[in-house]
Amino acid sequence: MTIQLYCFGESGNSYKAALALELSGLDWEPVKVDFFNGETRGEDYRTKINPMGEVPVLVDGDIRLTQSGVIQMYVSEKSGQFGGATPEEAREVMRWVFWDNHKLSSQAGMTRFLMNFLPEDKRPAEVISFMQGRLKAAYQVLNSHLEGREWIVGGGITNADISCCGYLFYPEPFGFDRAEWPNIDRWLSKIEATPGWKHPYDLMPGSPADRA
Repeated sequence: MTIQLYCFGESGNSYKAALALELSGLDWEPVKVDFFNGETRGEDYRTKINPMGEVPVLVDGDIRLTQSGVIQMYVSEKSGQFGGATPEEAREVMRWVFWDNHKLSSQAGMTRFLMNFLPEDKRPAEVISFMQGRLKAAYQVLNSHLEGREWIVGGGITNADISCCGYLFYPEPFGFDRAEWPNIDRWLSKIEATPGWKHPYDLMPGSPADRA
């Protein structure tokens, strides 16, 4: 049975789940969610798909999962990949997934939304500046950790990498220039060179160009 992933191209959290699925080789297909026309806020979506009103949502037969980190765990359980080679590595992978969700992706997602998807006259400059300061601190943590390492944990790509890269491939400005962070830049290039890797706008339906 083909796994379905409710997602849309602009969603970095959806990208984490979609990229894990794509790299795993599991049989899956994207189901486009029309976020920008309010689908996730509608009663039908919240009743039938996800009461939290969010993406991504994975459906595999009778299994329905939400939250990108949980979906990544499920992909690992089903494929035997990306979860860490030892119990120690598995804990370290989860440590970085939790860090990313709290310190990197949450900040990047909000900042990118405020800077690109709100009308220009509604973009709160002070909030954006504050968020970019927090993001810079997160980039410093990640860049320092990657010194002398090819991957965040262990000797190959894991959910730690798939989670932490979730927003960093997007072209819209939000205060990240990979050229300023050489270890992150090198690491992102490694991810791009992974067989099966795709840019978020190539992997999932939906992009700003659709609304231009």
